[in-house]
Amino acid sequence: MQEKMLGLGDYLDILKRRKWSFLIPTAGVLIVALVLAFMLPSIYRSEATIFIEEQEIPVDFVTSTVTSLVEQRIQAIHQRIMGYTNLLQIINANNLYPTMRDKFTSEEIVAKMRSDVSLEPVSAEVMDRRTGRSATATIAFILGYEGRDPQVVQHVTNVLVSLFLEQNRKERVQKVEDTSSFLEAEIAKIKTDMSTIDNKIADFKEQHIHKLPEMLQFNLQSLNNIERDLENIDQQIRTLKERESYFQSQLSTLNPSLDNESRLRLEALKIELVALTQRFSEEYPDVKNVRAEITKLEEKLNRTESGYIKLPDNPAFITMSAQLASVRSELVSVQQQKANLQRERIEHKRRVADTPSVEDQYNDLISTRKSTQDKYDDLMAKLMNARVAHGLETEEKGERFTLVEAPRLPEKPYKPNRMVIVLIGAVLGLGAGFGFAALREFTDQSVQDPDILAGMTSFPVLAMVPLIETAGDIWRRRLRRVVATLVTIAIIAGGVTLFHFQVMDWDVFWAKLVRRLSVLNTRL
Repeated sequence: MQEKMLGLGDYLDILKRRKWSFLIPTAGVLIVALVLAFMLPSIYRSEATIFIEEQEIPVDFVTSTVTSLVEQRIQAIHQRIMGYTNLLQIINANNLYPTMRDKFTSEEIVAKMRSDVSLEPVSAEVMDRRTGRSATATIAFILGYEGRDPQVVQHVTNVLVSLFLEQNRKERVQKVEDTSSFLEAEIAKIKTDMSTIDNKIADFKEQHIHKLPEMLQFNLQSLNNIERDLENIDQQIRTLKERESYFQSQLSTLNPSLDNESRLRLEALKIELVALTQRFSEEYPDVKNVRAEITKLEEKLNRTESGYIKLPDNPAFITMSAQLASVRSELVSVQQQKANLQRERIEHKRRVADTPSVEDQYNDLISTRKSTQDKYDDLMAKLMNARVAHGLETEEKGERFTLVEAPRLPEKPYKPNRMVIVLIGAVLGLGAGFGFAALREFTDQSVQDPDILAGMTSFPVLAMVPLIETAGDIWRRRLRRVVATLVTIAIIAGGVTLFHFQVMDWDVFWAKLVRRLSVLNTRL
């Protein structure tokens, strides 16, 4: 038997024969799609656009202390607002997700709200002021919320927007206040350190007042003066010793009196002793020597027969003795001056020698004081800038979030897309109908074509007897027509409803249609 090639007419005959095998699956799938499209709850979405405005005052004049990237701040604020406590308060205040209250925990309800809130940054190409090159930056962000009630969705979106704006303002002000508080605390510490260093410098200068670097030239000059004074005193001592020797030699040639030379000597020694005791202590060697000599002379005089010697009466001897005593007294005074100058010279040499080490210690203190002062000045400048920045933030002159598009009341559902669901159902229904009809056709072993029958039997077909319908066949045919009519009505109703909710309100459609027809009539 040769297989017959099927043409368009054959396919139409197959479709006509298997129309119910095609229509029933198609209508069934389409009805399921329609039911699914209209049974799914409508989800509405409200969005708000928040613009990130730069600070009004140029950064060259006032620099804000809030330096974090705007993307980081947006995410940080988003995380705070999306916290469990905040969202639970919003849920309770607006009676959100009432059907979930009895079946789910608070954590699950909060997680559901988190999934319903969206945050989308809006980026644009901007010019980077620091590098002068174009770069991608976030200039705004879209905050949205979706739910079943459009009015509630709009209200919740407004609440979220208010939280975002307020949280951003609070965080910026808080950061500025924290910066100012930190700087004030650091400045207080620096002031304490400066006071401590100043006290150390004052104590150090008091302890080393003669060894400070600024006293070096004075000490050197004083040392030179002392050396010169010592040279002069040495010359005076030499002169006085020469005079002493001269007076002693002259005095030795003179006799104080004719009968008592020892008495004159005793008187001279007493005069000399008086002069010495006025200048020196009893322990001074010259005082001891003169006192010992006086003691010897007195003992000698006491052993004499008379026990008494007259005072010198020789004027030359008396004068010479007085001059000798004066020279010796002056010599003692000059020697004392020399001893004092020698002590001063030792002291000044020690001061000059100690000056380098004292200078190093002093410079270390001054360097520490200067670095502390520089740090203090730097912190004060930063504090002043922080205070200016605080005014910038409190007066909302700095970078801020500005609501440029408020949340609107959604007029149409955001999802589900019922038109897409119906179209997908229609495509699937057609595929199911064609597939089921083809399956019925190719699994049916009956002969439907006289040509095929003639080819199978090798006899010509003389006549075709039509199908004789019974009462049951008629009833089933009518039932199929009723079902087809109902399915058609359901499909039309679903399409009309879908058009009304997804495309255009029927009142609006009829108004536009009437207006178009009026325009056409006017033109005609």
